[in-house]
Amino acid sequence: MRIVFLGTPEFAVPSLEALARAHDVALVVAQPDKRAGRGLKLQSPAIARKANELGLPLLQPAKIRDVLTEIKAADPDIGVVVAYGKILPSTLLQIPKNGFVNVHASVLPKYRGAAPIQRAIEHGETETGVTIMRVDEELDHGPILSIEKTPIGPHERAPALSRRLSQLGADLLLRTLAENAHEMAQDHAKATLAPKIEKSEGEIRWTDSARTIYNKFRAFDPWPGVYTNDLKLIEITPAAGSAAAGTILSIDDSGVTVATGHGAIKLISVQGPGKSRQRAVVFARGAGWRVGEPIS
Repeated sequence: MRIVFLGTPEFAVPSLEALARAHDVALVVAQPDKRAGRGLKLQSPAIARKANELGLPLLQPAKIRDVLTEIKAADPDIGVVVAYGKILPSTLLQIPKNGFVNVHASVLPKYRGAAPIQRAIEHGETETGVTIMRVDEELDHGPILSIEKTPIGPHERAPALSRRLSQLGADLLLRTLAENAHEMAQDHAKATLAPKIEKSEGEIRWTDSARTIYNKFRAFDPWPGVYTNDLKLIEITPAAGSAAAGTILSIDDSGVTVATGHGAIKLISVQGPGKSRQRAVVFARGAGWRVGEPIS
């Protein structure tokens, strides 16, 4: 099968690799290189690097409409999109003979949008999955071709879950293309959204439950992370104990335990403004924290 592939981040790499092994990938389209890091050097997205490694034709347009002619010239049987980062216009969707399919990291119609993995963890879900769907002009709205579910571990963080789902999605994509799967309309009344993560969402409130705080920590690893009073919480875990929210319950070599609205959280390592990461007990002693007092 002759395929045009649209994708950008690391999540999309297993799908591209799988398609390159089993099909004819005529063209790869990724987002442009961006400046990143302290030196603000231009960095290519993961899919651009993988396409070059595999020797596949690559385009990185600022706007997808700028390369419709090239995509049409590739004469694709089908288009595959995996975390490309833009909604596709109807003029593009009409080019492949069999339209476009998408690998989405949730069990649709739940968690439509940019951050399905993080939002599932943040909301305390114990199960998620991947959906192969037909792409239409609305956000994650098209009919479903196949779904595979997987549990979310109680301590699993976004990067580890993303790696698992990316491989699960690649495997399911190949099976779905081979099976000519039957389409099933989504139940749009049950749709939920997974909007892009904002940096401000990393701030925690000690009045929230320990489970809420820990889920946010797992979801927002590595970015934006979680913080309180400009103190970034690098490593934390749920703990036993109760007191007024924000009260320090213990300080010892294993960490600093702080009461929440329900339960407690142990700070294992932290990072102060302009400081290096350090063990929470070392930071606490340097900051003059005391058991029984509010965390500052």
